[in-house]
Amino acid sequence: MANFTKPTGPQFSVDVYQNEYLPEGGRDVSAIVTVTATGNGAGPAPARVPAQGPADAVPGAPAPAAASGSAAVVLMLDCSGSMEYPATKMRGAREAAAAAIDTLRDGTSFAVVAGTHVAKEVYPGGGRLAVADASTRAQAKEALRALDAGGGTAIGTWLRLADRLLSASDAAIRHGILLTDGRNEHESAEELRAALDACAGRFTCDARGVGTDWEVDEVKGIARALLGTADIVADPAGLADDFTTMMENAMGKEVADVALRLWTPVGVEIVFVKQVAPTVEDLTGRRTEAGPRAGDYPTGSWGDESRDYHVSVRVPQAAVGQEMLAARVSLVVPDPAGGAPTTLSQGLVRAVWTDDMAMSTSINPQVAHYTGQAELADAIQQGLDARKSGDRDGATAKLGRAVQLAAASGNADTAKLLSKVVDVVDAATGTVRLKAKVAEADEMTLETRSTKTVRVKK
Repeated sequence: MANFTKPTGPQFSVDVYQNEYLPEGGRDVSAIVTVTATGNGAGPAPARVPAQGPADAVPGAPAPAAASGSAAVVLMLDCSGSMEYPATKMRGAREAAAAAIDTLRDGTSFAVVAGTHVAKEVYPGGGRLAVADASTRAQAKEALRALDAGGGTAIGTWLRLADRLLSASDAAIRHGILLTDGRNEHESAEELRAALDACAGRFTCDARGVGTDWEVDEVKGIARALLGTADIVADPAGLADDFTTMMENAMGKEVADVALRLWTPVGVEIVFVKQVAPTVEDLTGRRTEAGPRAGDYPTGSWGDESRDYHVSVRVPQAAVGQEMLAARVSLVVPDPAGGAPTTLSQGLVRAVWTDDMAMSTSINPQVAHYTGQAELADAIQQGLDARKSGDRDGATAKLGRAVQLAAASGNADTAKLLSKVVDVVDAATGTVRLKAKVAEADEMTLETRSTKTVRVKK
């Protein structure tokens, strides 16, 4: 992989890890695509050492750099009546919002929204965004002190107000942070879905549930639709630290609306496209067409970070000795003026047919690892669903398999969460017993974090 230096903005690289060899008649090709955004142009990106020879990676153009002040953030705080029980939730939310405001970079546009069965502007008001400096931070924190709890919960109205506020900004990075403590009881699931559909692609959003009275599927659904993160903060005392971390991450984003573009030759079918690190997210159904035999899969905003994607395609059958380009993977960003998008970097996925059984049956370590991590996430969800429905045998089998996969892959964080739901007899074989009593917060934490993965061991 070639590296290069550019004057400003992060540098992107694409590495492709795969076993390109297929037996005669073989059709299924899998590859792990590692996308890395590095630094602020101070130097070249570090080269990765492949576990098994990567396909060629072609460096592309530098990413457009985000100037200071080119970010806009809206904080959405649940102020429904349940936030007063216990009172530490509302107090924790105010303190968390204040900590997040203190983390804002000077020049960042921002606003605070109070969410109940309606959405209200807390600061600055008038359908505007404030610009962060010492004075506006102090004013915003003063406005937070007046927040109290009362009313219902209609999250779609919060998101739509955030969208209206953010749409008034020309900032490159538009981000929301949403906190809720309860179920979305004052609007239908269809209304929330419509709001998410309207906001998708317009801003990213991190979602947090505080306490244990909220729905995991709702919070994860918000984050999934708006390309953000989801998590639980069971104890309100942890909100300030969590909000500070979220805001620091938001302030670190430099390039928005990045898409993974997949081009395939005639006759090649796309089986799936998934993000597999740092979390498992299936992007297959989020494809938008981008020209003949090309489609874009959204990845959101990027700072200094690395993510892995699993691309699976099905190629036409071919004879031994033949080879073909199975797919070209590019990282692209749109042109603000409406012209052709900028290609940041690209990599190639190949297929080569051989009669060497050792070559064609070898499994690439990255592909094997992330296949296991995706199975781990599925096993946890299926096991928890079975447990909730009273299917103890099914829950034991699935959660046992999850314990086995977590141990084999070195996913210590997930293994620790699983140990709060099952008694582990033998992790290597996946032998477990369901615990008779499980704290609701422990079960919700496991479910919320089930899709978090670990990188391949080097």
